[in-house]
Amino acid sequence: MNRRTINAVIVLGILSILSIMVIQGVWIRKTISTQAASLEIQQQEDSLNFVRFTENTHIALSNVLKDIALLSSDSSDLYGAVKQIEPNYFSVDINEELQPYYLETLLKREFYAQQVRYDFQYGIYDCFTDSIVFGNLIEYVGDSTFSSKESTSEAPLPEAIWSKDGHYFTVYFPDVQENGAFTQLSTSYSPYFYLIFIVVVILIFFGFTVNVIMRQKRLSEVKTDFINNMTHELKTPISTIGLSAEMIMRSNITDKEKLQQYAGIIFKENKRLEHQVERVLNVAKMDKDKLSLKKELFDVHELLDEARDNFEFNQTEKGGSIHLELEATQYEINADPVHLSNVVYNLMDNAVKYCDQAPDITIKTQSDKRWFLLEISDNGIGIKREDIKMIFDKFYRVPTGNRHDVKGFGLGLYYVKLIIEEHGGQINVKSIVGKGTTFSIKLPID
Repeated sequence: MNRRTINAVIVLGILSILSIMVIQGVWIRKTISTQAASLEIQQQEDSLNFVRFTENTHIALSNVLKDIALLSSDSSDLYGAVKQIEPNYFSVDINEELQPYYLETLLKREFYAQQVRYDFQYGIYDCFTDSIVFGNLIEYVGDSTFSSKESTSEAPLPEAIWSKDGHYFTVYFPDVQENGAFTQLSTSYSPYFYLIFIVVVILIFFGFTVNVIMRQKRLSEVKTDFINNMTHELKTPISTIGLSAEMIMRSNITDKEKLQQYAGIIFKENKRLEHQVERVLNVAKMDKDKLSLKKELFDVHELLDEARDNFEFNQTEKGGSIHLELEATQYEINADPVHLSNVVYNLMDNAVKYCDQAPDITIKTQSDKRWFLLEISDNGIGIKREDIKMIFDKFYRVPTGNRHDVKGFGLGLYYVKLIIEEHGGQINVKSIVGKGTTFSIKLPID
């Protein structure tokens, strides 16, 4: 997938998200407008219902008071006896002692007759005995039926003060309020909450998709670079072998020394080809099977001394220097000698390959109670910051355009990291472009 296609996908994705946001915004505005109109209508209905409830309750309580007056043959003026203390709390003055059960019966009958069909609780104050009697919470269950929901010794009344002289009773409606008492619109969540949720989910999905596309693009570039490098690496020894074999077949070589020279070239290039193929196959094998380490007590300082001798022997013609600063007090660790040797030689080989001058390598060691620390520094070309996080990926090589002066498949550092982690260690890298690179390795001593 080329860059133009990726840009087109990103642009289309952004346009899709914006379209969804616009459509959702218009829908939310209409929904809010509709809800506001419905709420206004509902508030008006609630207000009318509350007025009707207040009037009907006054009538019902007045009728109850009249029935009580008739029973007691009380001819006093009943005007003003019914008072509304709060929107859902009423008080009624009476002249005589009143039986709770009788009052409950009258209240049930009159409330149903006046269509006041809500749960209620009553309380009676008797000035003769200076006592308060609370009735049950009466629940309206429909079909003209009221039933006692629960018995309680204390009524859930809003701070009732029983301090007047005389007899009176109160009625409290716990489910009735002045505003929004009868029906309410569902306003638990704002519509914008759903819009934000949808947009966040889409953005997460879109970001994940773009990330996958970019990763696939990078893998495609790495794959292409690997194929190009592999083609170059394999083509060179094959061409050399073919040319040498052709010279042997075409020429009537009587000079034994010349013949051995061509045979030596074929042998050398064949080994080189075999080595390159083996490196690719080994990495493929490590992907399929768990790496098996053969650990033993291993002297790392001895390995570094051998690596220095090997470096000085191979760099005699090109020049270069290597410095060992072996300060570790505990340098015998439990490790696989073969794989750990390959790690050191891989890093030293990179230090030589990626250097545009005479290589200058410094190897330092330190140790503490738990870790053996190995640091390999060079004066090479360095690595850019954006490439450092990917140099340990399989087949990844720092882009060099069409140049092929640095050989390899991008498998060396992948192998190094794999071996270090299999040993339970860690590897880090610091680099400055144009000045050099430092690889730091931590390996457990035990």
